[in-house]
Amino acid sequence: MDKADLVWVSISTILVLLMVIPGLAMFYGGLVRSKNILSVMSHVLVTFALVIILWFAYGYSLAFSDGNAFFGGLSRLFFSGMYDIGNDTFELSGSIPELSFAAFQATFAGITCALIIGGFAERIKFSAVLVFMAIWLTFSYIPVAHMIWSSTGLLSGAALDFAGGTVVHINAGVAALVAAYMIGPRLGYGKEAMQPHNLTMTMTGAALLWVGWFGFNAGSALGANTQAALAFFNTLLATSGAIIAWVLAEWKMKGNPSLLGAASGAVAGLVGITPAAGLVGPAGALIIGFMTSLFCLWGVNGLKRLLRADDSLDVFGIHGVGGIVGGLLTGIFNAKPLGGPGLETVGDIPWQVWLQLEGMLITAAWCAIVTFIALKIAGLLTGGIRVEKDAERQGLDITHHGEQGYHF
Repeated sequence: MDKADLVWVSISTILVLLMVIPGLAMFYGGLVRSKNILSVMSHVLVTFALVIILWFAYGYSLAFSDGNAFFGGLSRLFFSGMYDIGNDTFELSGSIPELSFAAFQATFAGITCALIIGGFAERIKFSAVLVFMAIWLTFSYIPVAHMIWSSTGLLSGAALDFAGGTVVHINAGVAALVAAYMIGPRLGYGKEAMQPHNLTMTMTGAALLWVGWFGFNAGSALGANTQAALAFFNTLLATSGAIIAWVLAEWKMKGNPSLLGAASGAVAGLVGITPAAGLVGPAGALIIGFMTSLFCLWGVNGLKRLLRADDSLDVFGIHGVGGIVGGLLTGIFNAKPLGGPGLETVGDIPWQVWLQLEGMLITAAWCAIVTFIALKIAGLLTGGIRVEKDAERQGLDITHHGEQGYHF
Protein backbone atom coordinates (compact mmCIF):
# COMPACT_ATOMS: atom_id res chain seq x y z
CA MET A 1 0.00 0.00 0.00
CA ASP A 2 1.19 3.50 -0.88
CA LYS A 3 0.21 5.96 1.85
CA ALA A 4 0.39 8.98 -0.44
CA ASP A 5 -1.98 7.31 -2.90
CA LEU A 6 -4.36 6.43 -0.05
CA VAL A 7 -4.39 10.03 1.18
CA TRP A 8 -5.01 11.45 -2.29
CA VAL A 9 -7.87 9.07 -3.11
CA SER A 10 -9.41 9.72 0.31
CA ILE A 11 -9.24 13.48 -0.22
CA SER A 12 -10.65 13.03 -3.72
CA THR A 13 -13.59 11.08 -2.30
CA ILE A 14 -14.33 13.98 0.05
CA LEU A 15 -14.06 16.40 -2.88
CA VAL A 16 -16.61 14.44 -4.92
CA LEU A 17 -18.92 14.46 -1.89
CA LEU A 18 -18.45 18.25 -1.82
CA MET A 19 -19.60 18.36 -5.46
CA VAL A 20 -22.94 16.85 -4.49
CA ILE A 21 -23.49 18.10 -0.95
CA PRO A 22 -23.51 21.08 -0.95
CA GLY A 23 -22.34 21.85 -4.53
CA LEU A 24 -24.99 20.31 -6.77
CA ALA A 25 -27.74 20.92 -4.20
CA MET A 26 -26.95 24.65 -4.20
CA PHE A 27 -26.46 24.83 -7.97
CA TYR A 28 -29.83 23.20 -8.62
CA GLY A 29 -31.50 24.92 -5.68
CA GLY A 30 -30.73 28.37 -7.03
CA LEU A 31 -31.99 27.49 -10.50
CA VAL A 32 -35.53 26.46 -9.49
CA ARG A 33 -38.30 28.74 -8.27
CA SER A 34 -38.24 29.65 -4.58
CA LYS A 35 -41.25 27.46 -3.80
CA ASN A 36 -39.28 24.34 -4.80
CA ILE A 37 -35.80 24.98 -3.43
CA LEU A 38 -36.09 22.58 -0.49
CA SER A 39 -37.68 19.95 -2.70
CA VAL A 40 -34.81 19.80 -5.15
CA MET A 41 -32.23 19.95 -2.35
CA SER A 42 -34.02 17.08 -0.56
CA HIS A 43 -34.03 15.04 -3.76
CA VAL A 44 -30.27 15.52 -4.19
CA LEU A 45 -29.40 14.78 -0.56
CA VAL A 46 -31.63 11.73 -0.07
CA THR A 47 -30.84 10.27 -3.50
CA PHE A 48 -27.13 10.42 -2.76
CA ALA A 49 -27.59 8.72 0.63
CA LEU A 50 -29.78 5.98 -0.88
CA VAL A 51 -27.21 5.23 -3.58
CA ILE A 52 -24.37 4.92 -1.06
CA ILE A 53 -26.31 2.27 0.87
CA LEU A 54 -27.23 0.32 -2.28
CA TRP A 55 -23.63 0.58 -3.49
CA PHE A 56 -22.48 -1.05 -0.25
CA ALA A 57 -25.14 -3.76 -0.46
CA TYR A 58 -24.66 -4.85 -4.07
CA GLY A 59 -23.77 -1.98 -6.41
CA TYR A 60 -20.00 -2.16 -6.13
CA SER A 61 -19.96 -5.93 -6.53
CA LEU A 62 -22.11 -5.86 -9.66
CA ALA A 63 -20.11 -3.00 -11.16
CA PHE A 64 -16.50 -3.91 -10.42
CA SER A 65 -16.09 -7.57 -9.55
CA ASP A 66 -15.40 -10.09 -12.31
CA GLY A 67 -18.46 -11.24 -14.20
CA ASN A 68 -19.88 -11.17 -17.70
CA ALA A 69 -19.91 -8.39 -20.30
CA PHE A 70 -22.73 -6.47 -18.58
CA PHE A 71 -22.62 -7.21 -14.85
CA GLY A 72 -20.05 -8.22 -12.29
CA GLY A 73 -20.47 -11.05 -9.82
CA LEU A 74 -21.64 -11.35 -6.22
CA SER A 75 -18.28 -11.80 -4.53
CA ARG A 76 -18.27 -8.30 -3.04
CA LEU A 77 -21.85 -8.10 -1.72
CA PHE A 78 -21.80 -5.90 1.41
CA PHE A 79 -18.06 -5.47 0.66
CA SER A 80 -17.47 -9.11 1.53
CA GLY A 81 -13.84 -10.23 1.30
CA MET A 82 -12.40 -6.71 1.25
CA TYR A 83 -11.12 -6.69 4.81
CA ASP A 84 -10.66 -8.58 8.06
CA ILE A 85 -10.95 -5.85 10.65
CA GLY A 86 -10.02 -8.17 13.53
CA ASN A 87 -6.65 -9.00 11.96
CA ASP A 88 -6.22 -5.54 10.38
CA THR A 89 -5.85 -6.97 6.87
CA PHE A 90 -7.29 -5.21 3.83
CA GLU A 91 -7.39 -6.32 0.21
CA LEU A 92 -5.67 -3.91 -2.15
CA SER A 93 -6.89 -2.37 -5.39
CA GLY A 94 -3.66 -1.27 -7.00
CA SER A 95 -1.75 0.63 -4.33
CA ILE A 96 -4.74 1.52 -2.11
CA PRO A 97 -7.17 -0.52 -0.02
CA GLU A 98 -10.05 -1.82 -2.12
CA LEU A 99 -12.32 -0.29 0.51
CA SER A 100 -11.00 3.16 -0.47
CA PHE A 101 -11.50 2.48 -4.17
CA ALA A 102 -15.05 1.30 -3.51
CA ALA A 103 -15.78 4.42 -1.45
CA PHE A 104 -14.44 6.66 -4.20
CA GLN A 105 -16.59 4.92 -6.80
CA ALA A 106 -19.63 5.14 -4.52
CA THR A 107 -19.54 8.93 -4.78
CA PHE A 108 -19.51 8.66 -8.60
CA ALA A 109 -22.64 6.53 -8.53
CA GLY A 110 -24.24 8.99 -6.12
CA ILE A 111 -23.60 12.12 -8.15
CA THR A 112 -24.73 10.47 -11.39
CA CYS A 113 -28.14 9.70 -9.93
CA ALA A 114 -28.36 13.15 -8.33
CA LEU A 115 -27.65 14.85 -11.67
CA ILE A 116 -30.80 13.32 -13.20
CA ILE A 117 -32.97 15.26 -10.74
CA GLY A 118 -32.51 18.43 -12.80
CA GLY A 119 -34.47 16.91 -15.67
CA PHE A 120 -37.73 16.57 -13.75
CA ALA A 121 -37.34 19.18 -11.02
CA GLU A 122 -40.44 20.90 -9.64
CA ARG A 123 -43.04 18.29 -10.63
CA ILE A 124 -42.17 14.76 -9.47
CA LYS A 125 -43.25 12.92 -6.33
CA PHE A 126 -40.57 12.34 -3.72
CA SER A 127 -41.59 8.68 -3.39
CA ALA A 128 -41.31 8.22 -7.16
CA VAL A 129 -37.80 9.68 -7.11
CA LEU A 130 -36.62 7.09 -4.59
CA VAL A 131 -38.13 4.11 -6.43
CA PHE A 132 -36.86 5.32 -9.78
CA MET A 133 -33.33 5.94 -8.50
CA ALA A 134 -33.03 2.49 -6.96
CA ILE A 135 -34.07 0.83 -10.22
CA TRP A 136 -32.01 3.14 -12.44
CA LEU A 137 -28.84 2.68 -10.39
CA THR A 138 -29.22 -1.09 -10.59
CA PHE A 139 -29.99 -1.46 -14.26
CA SER A 140 -28.39 1.58 -15.92
CA TYR A 141 -25.50 3.00 -13.92
CA ILE A 142 -24.09 -0.29 -12.70
CA PRO A 143 -23.99 -2.12 -16.07
CA VAL A 144 -22.63 0.94 -17.91
CA ALA A 145 -19.89 1.36 -15.29
CA HIS A 146 -19.10 -2.35 -15.59
CA MET A 147 -19.11 -2.31 -19.40
CA ILE A 148 -16.63 0.57 -19.61
CA TRP A 149 -14.51 0.45 -16.44
CA SER A 150 -14.41 -3.18 -15.35
CA SER A 151 -11.78 -5.52 -16.75
CA THR A 152 -14.50 -7.96 -17.87
CA GLY A 153 -16.88 -5.33 -19.29
CA LEU A 154 -18.10 -5.23 -22.87
CA LEU A 155 -16.22 -2.01 -23.76
CA SER A 156 -13.28 -2.33 -21.39
CA GLY A 157 -10.09 -0.99 -22.99
CA ALA A 158 -11.93 0.21 -26.09
CA ALA A 159 -13.72 3.44 -25.21
CA LEU A 160 -11.55 6.03 -23.45
CA ASP A 161 -13.37 7.46 -20.45
CA PHE A 162 -10.95 8.67 -17.81
CA ALA A 163 -13.41 9.94 -15.19
CA GLY A 164 -16.94 9.34 -16.47
CA GLY A 165 -17.88 11.32 -19.57
CA THR A 166 -20.00 8.40 -20.75
CA VAL A 167 -20.56 6.51 -17.50
CA VAL A 168 -21.66 9.60 -15.58
CA HIS A 169 -22.64 12.47 -17.87
CA ILE A 170 -24.14 10.86 -20.99
CA ASN A 171 -25.86 8.29 -18.79
CA ALA A 172 -27.41 10.99 -16.58
CA GLY A 173 -28.15 13.31 -19.50
CA VAL A 174 -30.09 10.72 -21.49
CA ALA A 175 -32.01 9.65 -18.38
CA ALA A 176 -32.99 13.26 -17.65
CA LEU A 177 -34.17 13.80 -21.24
CA VAL A 178 -36.28 10.63 -21.32
CA ALA A 179 -37.76 11.50 -17.93
CA ALA A 180 -38.59 15.03 -19.08
CA TYR A 181 -40.54 13.61 -22.01
CA MET A 182 -42.35 11.02 -19.92
CA ILE A 183 -43.32 13.27 -17.02
CA GLY A 184 -44.24 16.19 -19.26
CA PRO A 185 -43.52 19.91 -18.93
CA ARG A 186 -44.10 22.01 -15.82
CA LEU A 187 -47.43 23.79 -15.62
CA GLY A 188 -47.12 27.04 -17.55
CA TYR A 189 -43.89 26.01 -19.28
CA GLY A 190 -43.37 28.18 -22.35
CA LYS A 191 -46.16 30.52 -21.30
CA GLU A 192 -44.86 32.07 -18.10
CA ALA A 193 -41.45 33.04 -16.78
CA MET A 194 -39.61 30.37 -14.80
CA GLN A 195 -36.45 32.25 -13.93
CA PRO A 196 -33.84 31.01 -11.43
CA HIS A 197 -34.76 32.46 -8.06
CA ASN A 198 -31.24 32.81 -6.60
CA LEU A 199 -28.27 33.12 -8.94
CA THR A 200 -25.98 33.90 -6.02
CA MET A 201 -26.68 30.40 -4.70
CA THR A 202 -26.21 28.92 -8.17
CA MET A 203 -22.83 30.62 -8.53
CA THR A 204 -21.75 29.30 -5.13
CA GLY A 205 -22.83 25.82 -6.15
CA ALA A 206 -20.92 26.08 -9.43
CA ALA A 207 -17.79 27.14 -7.55
CA LEU A 208 -18.11 24.14 -5.23
CA LEU A 209 -18.58 21.89 -8.25
CA TRP A 210 -15.36 23.19 -9.79
CA VAL A 211 -13.41 22.68 -6.57
CA GLY A 212 -14.83 19.21 -6.07
CA TRP A 213 -14.19 18.26 -9.69
CA PHE A 214 -10.46 18.14 -9.03
CA GLY A 215 -11.19 15.09 -6.90
CA PHE A 216 -13.52 13.73 -9.56
CA ASN A 217 -10.95 14.02 -12.37
CA ALA A 218 -7.51 13.99 -10.76
CA GLY A 219 -8.68 11.44 -8.21
CA SER A 220 -9.45 9.06 -11.08
CA ALA A 221 -5.71 8.55 -11.49
CA LEU A 222 -6.14 6.55 -8.26
CA GLY A 223 -2.86 7.75 -6.87
CA ALA A 224 -0.56 10.67 -6.18
CA ASN A 225 1.21 10.44 -9.54
CA THR A 226 1.97 12.31 -12.75
CA GLN A 227 -1.35 11.38 -14.36
CA ALA A 228 -3.14 13.02 -11.43
CA ALA A 229 -1.03 16.14 -11.96
CA LEU A 230 -1.98 16.19 -15.66
CA ALA A 231 -5.68 15.66 -14.93
CA PHE A 232 -5.56 18.36 -12.25
CA PHE A 233 -4.16 21.04 -14.55
CA ASN A 234 -6.36 20.02 -17.48
CA THR A 235 -9.41 20.43 -15.23
CA LEU A 236 -8.26 23.94 -14.34
CA LEU A 237 -7.44 24.97 -17.90
CA ALA A 238 -10.38 23.44 -19.79
CA THR A 239 -12.90 24.95 -17.40
CA SER A 240 -11.35 28.39 -17.69
CA GLY A 241 -11.47 28.14 -21.46
CA ALA A 242 -15.10 27.03 -21.36
CA ILE A 243 -16.12 30.00 -19.20
CA ILE A 244 -14.51 32.49 -21.58
CA ALA A 245 -16.01 30.77 -24.65
CA TRP A 246 -19.55 30.77 -23.22
CA VAL A 247 -19.39 34.37 -22.01
CA LEU A 248 -18.05 35.71 -25.31
CA ALA A 249 -20.52 33.75 -27.41
CA GLU A 250 -23.47 34.72 -25.22
CA TRP A 251 -22.33 38.35 -25.20
CA LYS A 252 -22.28 38.29 -28.99
CA MET A 253 -25.65 36.52 -29.29
CA LYS A 254 -27.68 38.21 -26.55
CA GLY A 255 -25.86 41.46 -25.87
CA ASN A 256 -25.01 40.66 -22.24
CA PRO A 257 -22.40 38.43 -20.56
CA SER A 258 -24.46 36.84 -17.79
CA LEU A 259 -23.32 35.23 -14.55
CA LEU A 260 -25.58 32.27 -15.25
CA GLY A 261 -23.82 31.87 -18.59
CA ALA A 262 -20.40 31.95 -16.95
CA ALA A 263 -21.48 29.37 -14.37
CA SER A 264 -23.04 27.19 -17.09
CA GLY A 265 -19.83 27.47 -19.11
CA ALA A 266 -17.84 26.28 -16.11
CA VAL A 267 -20.00 23.18 -15.72
CA ALA A 268 -19.85 22.53 -19.48
CA GLY A 269 -16.07 22.68 -19.44
CA LEU A 270 -15.89 20.38 -16.44
CA VAL A 271 -18.15 17.86 -18.18
CA GLY A 272 -16.17 18.07 -21.42
CA ILE A 273 -12.78 17.47 -19.83
CA THR A 274 -14.01 14.60 -17.63
CA PRO A 275 -13.41 11.77 -20.14
CA ALA A 276 -10.16 13.35 -21.29
CA ALA A 277 -8.58 14.68 -18.08
CA GLY A 278 -5.65 12.29 -17.80
CA LEU A 279 -5.60 11.27 -21.46
CA VAL A 280 -4.81 14.52 -23.33
CA GLY A 281 -2.23 17.28 -23.16
CA PRO A 282 -3.02 20.80 -21.89
CA ALA A 283 -3.43 22.25 -25.40
CA GLY A 284 -5.99 19.55 -26.19
CA ALA A 285 -7.72 20.24 -22.87
CA LEU A 286 -8.07 23.94 -23.70
CA ILE A 287 -9.60 23.16 -27.10
CA ILE A 288 -11.95 20.64 -25.50
CA GLY A 289 -13.06 23.29 -23.01
CA PHE A 290 -13.75 25.84 -25.76
CA MET A 291 -15.54 23.43 -28.08
CA THR A 292 -17.65 21.74 -25.41
CA SER A 293 -18.79 25.09 -24.07
CA LEU A 294 -19.98 26.30 -27.46
CA PHE A 295 -21.84 23.07 -28.18
CA CYS A 296 -23.49 23.17 -24.75
CA LEU A 297 -24.55 26.78 -25.31
CA TRP A 298 -26.33 25.52 -28.40
CA GLY A 299 -27.60 22.55 -26.41
CA VAL A 300 -29.47 24.67 -23.86
CA ASN A 301 -30.86 27.01 -26.53
CA GLY A 302 -31.27 25.74 -30.10
CA LEU A 303 -31.24 22.01 -29.39
CA LYS A 304 -33.60 22.37 -26.45
CA ARG A 305 -36.14 24.12 -28.68
CA LEU A 306 -35.79 21.38 -31.29
CA LEU A 307 -36.29 18.61 -28.74
CA ARG A 308 -39.31 20.34 -27.15
CA ALA A 309 -38.67 18.77 -23.77
CA ASP A 310 -38.88 20.57 -20.43
CA ASP A 311 -35.51 19.40 -19.18
CA SER A 312 -35.88 21.84 -16.29
CA LEU A 313 -32.23 22.46 -15.43
CA ASP A 314 -30.66 21.52 -18.79
CA VAL A 315 -29.16 18.22 -17.74
CA PHE A 316 -29.07 16.86 -21.29
CA GLY A 317 -28.07 20.19 -22.82
CA ILE A 318 -24.95 20.37 -20.65
CA HIS A 319 -24.16 16.90 -19.31
CA GLY A 320 -25.44 14.91 -22.28
CA VAL A 321 -24.11 17.19 -25.01
CA GLY A 322 -20.93 17.95 -23.05
CA GLY A 323 -20.24 14.29 -22.45
CA ILE A 324 -20.67 13.50 -26.14
CA VAL A 325 -18.44 16.32 -27.38
CA GLY A 326 -15.79 15.74 -24.72
CA GLY A 327 -15.76 12.00 -25.35
CA LEU A 328 -15.36 12.36 -29.12
CA LEU A 329 -12.61 14.95 -28.73
CA THR A 330 -10.84 12.64 -26.29
CA GLY A 331 -10.48 10.17 -29.14
CA ILE A 332 -8.75 12.90 -31.16
CA PHE A 333 -6.47 14.64 -28.67
CA ASN A 334 -5.34 11.42 -27.03
CA ALA A 335 -2.99 11.03 -30.02
CA LYS A 336 0.70 11.69 -29.35
CA PRO A 337 1.14 13.92 -32.44
CA LEU A 338 -1.55 16.21 -30.91
CA GLY A 339 0.10 16.31 -27.49
CA GLY A 340 -1.66 13.34 -25.89
CA PRO A 341 -0.11 10.28 -24.22
CA GLY A 342 -1.95 7.54 -26.12
CA LEU A 343 -2.48 6.91 -29.84
CA GLU A 344 0.77 6.60 -31.75
CA THR A 345 -0.29 8.19 -35.04
CA VAL A 346 -2.94 10.53 -36.42
CA GLY A 347 -4.11 7.62 -38.56
CA ASP A 348 -5.31 5.85 -35.40
CA ILE A 349 -7.75 8.66 -34.59
CA PRO A 350 -10.74 7.68 -36.80
CA TRP A 351 -10.92 4.18 -35.33
CA GLN A 352 -10.66 5.51 -31.77
CA VAL A 353 -13.36 8.11 -32.42
CA TRP A 354 -15.60 5.32 -33.70
CA LEU A 355 -14.95 3.33 -30.51
CA GLN A 356 -15.87 6.42 -28.50
CA LEU A 357 -19.10 6.83 -30.46
CA GLU A 358 -19.93 3.15 -30.18
CA GLY A 359 -19.69 3.32 -26.39
CA MET A 360 -21.92 6.40 -26.34
CA LEU A 361 -24.57 4.85 -28.57
CA ILE A 362 -24.70 1.66 -26.50
CA THR A 363 -24.92 3.69 -23.30
CA ALA A 364 -27.64 6.01 -24.66
CA ALA A 365 -29.81 3.16 -25.91
CA TRP A 366 -29.38 1.09 -22.75
CA CYS A 367 -30.05 4.09 -20.51
CA ALA A 368 -33.14 5.22 -22.44
CA ILE A 369 -34.76 1.79 -22.20
CA VAL A 370 -33.98 1.41 -18.50
CA THR A 371 -35.20 4.93 -17.72
CA PHE A 372 -38.51 4.32 -19.50
CA ILE A 373 -39.13 1.05 -17.65
CA ALA A 374 -37.96 2.41 -14.29
CA LEU A 375 -40.32 5.38 -14.48
CA LYS A 376 -43.23 3.13 -15.46
CA ILE A 377 -42.54 0.89 -12.45
CA ALA A 378 -42.11 3.90 -10.15
CA GLY A 379 -45.45 5.24 -11.33
CA LEU A 380 -47.22 1.93 -10.65
CA LEU A 381 -45.73 1.63 -7.16
CA THR A 382 -46.37 5.23 -6.10
CA GLY A 383 -49.71 5.98 -7.71
CA GLY A 384 -48.23 8.09 -10.49
CA ILE A 385 -44.89 9.81 -10.76
CA ARG A 386 -46.18 13.36 -11.05
CA VAL A 387 -47.57 15.52 -8.26
CA GLU A 388 -51.11 16.86 -8.35
CA LYS A 389 -51.66 20.13 -10.21
CA ASP A 390 -52.62 22.07 -7.08
CA ALA A 391 -49.48 20.84 -5.31
CA GLU A 392 -47.32 21.85 -8.26
CA ARG A 393 -48.85 25.32 -8.36
CA GLN A 394 -48.38 25.84 -4.62
CA GLY A 395 -44.86 24.42 -4.64
CA LEU A 396 -43.40 21.12 -3.48
CA ASP A 397 -41.70 22.57 -0.42
CA ILE A 398 -44.99 23.12 1.38
CA THR A 399 -47.11 20.38 -0.15
CA HIS A 400 -44.59 17.51 -0.05
CA HIS A 401 -42.06 18.47 2.63
CA GLY A 402 -44.10 20.66 4.96
CA GLU A 403 -41.55 23.43 5.15
CA GLN A 404 -40.45 26.64 3.44
CA GLY A 405 -37.08 27.80 2.23
CA TYR A 406 -37.92 31.45 2.79
CA HIS A 407 -40.22 33.35 5.14
CA PHE A 408 -40.99 36.80 3.79
